[in-house]
Amino acid sequence: MSALEQLLRLLGDSVITDPDVIEGYRHDRALWAAAGAPLALVRPRATEEVQALARWATQHRIALVPRGAGTGVSGGASAIDGCVVVSFERMNRILEIDQAGMLAVVQPGALNGELKTAANEVGLWYPPDPSSYEIASLGGNVATNAGGLCCVKYGVTGDYVLGLEAVLANGDVVRAGGRCRKDVAGYDLTRLLVGSEGTLAMITEITLRLRRRPPPPSTLIAMFDSLEASGHAVASIVRASNASLLEIMDRACLRAVDEFANLGLDTEAAALLIAQSDAPGQVELSLMREACEAAGASLVHTTEDEHEGRQLLTARRLALPAIERLGTVLLDDVAVPLPRLAEMFRRIEVIAAQSTTFVATVAHAGDGNIHPLIVFDPSDGAAEARARTTFEALMTQALELGGTITGEHGVGSLKRAGLARQLGPVSLELQRRIKRAFDPDCILNPGKVFVAAS
Repeated sequence: MSALEQLLRLLGDSVITDPDVIEGYRHDRALWAAAGAPLALVRPRATEEVQALARWATQHRIALVPRGAGTGVSGGASAIDGCVVVSFERMNRILEIDQAGMLAVVQPGALNGELKTAANEVGLWYPPDPSSYEIASLGGNVATNAGGLCCVKYGVTGDYVLGLEAVLANGDVVRAGGRCRKDVAGYDLTRLLVGSEGTLAMITEITLRLRRRPPPPSTLIAMFDSLEASGHAVASIVRASNASLLEIMDRACLRAVDEFANLGLDTEAAALLIAQSDAPGQVELSLMREACEAAGASLVHTTEDEHEGRQLLTARRLALPAIERLGTVLLDDVAVPLPRLAEMFRRIEVIAAQSTTFVATVAHAGDGNIHPLIVFDPSDGAAEARARTTFEALMTQALELGGTITGEHGVGSLKRAGLARQLGPVSLELQRRIKRAFDPDCILNPGKVFVAAS
């Protein structure tokens, strides 16, 4: 009996072999991430099925590629030849909302947006809000330690993970953390699994901290005559206030969004800063206004109207679909220390000019997290080569400024070379040892994050 026949007997209709169905599961949204031909797709319904699958895969030395909703942009969910793709779409329940404990227990296939809705119905809030939150799975968010617009005040996904259940490569179940907000018993395996991109274990249950809903935010927008000046304003705002949101769009984004949605934006401005504060009163807004004016803002507007604030944020949320109308988009993700934000903005503009490549920039600026959107024509080989050069140069410049190659998207397969440059040989070898301890046969998402040494 072949390995595939054994798998079909073991897991029945959870196993899919139809190539037309499998095609939709071979890759995520990352450009340039090679996707191989899987042996099969498995859609488990319970932890026990994941365990059985892991034991089978270990026995036959067949790679497993865990997958959430496929919204990642780093190639972390790209299939390899002969693997089994493991989609958690059927393990999609919100198992519990504990109002007294202010926590939720969910399966990995539950969507971020679904948890937000369920929490809101009982007066609670789940803050992490990646741009794809409405369709992104919580398991995928945990696997990449996803961020979002509100991170500047409320943190990233990992700040809300209290506990995890996960299946190891050999089929054993490990439970890390729990329901306590403080727990320092032993090594912090919870933190280790968060952001591990499916290379250490397959997450099957997540316990997440919830918060009280914040007050409606007040909103500030400021226009600048240079992108660099907006970076200086952000650094000052973070020092002076407790902003709950700080987002920047450059001129290229403003023009694309205005053409796309006709919002009446100032398309001559070099940068638009959108800031929010959910602190009561006018003090925070006043501090933000002062910081913007000191940095040379050409216009500052504030509002305490929640509806108007949401409308102003619409432009930021439309940035990616607006830019996608201009060509193929490679969405990059780097971050730098806040004092170097303005300099990184300047370097992005220099890189784009030197490579004659169209780059539009948006940023979760309060975290120093920048998303340069690299636009090119894939039918033009020279243009694509310049886009690749730009992609690599952006990582290099971020590292030179003391930053990181990825702030929230993960390493996946696209940024492995950059990871080696960032970590250095000692740290990289230590991480490889951790990988071997969890997954000695390297069957869990091989080729992602780094190539494990033999």
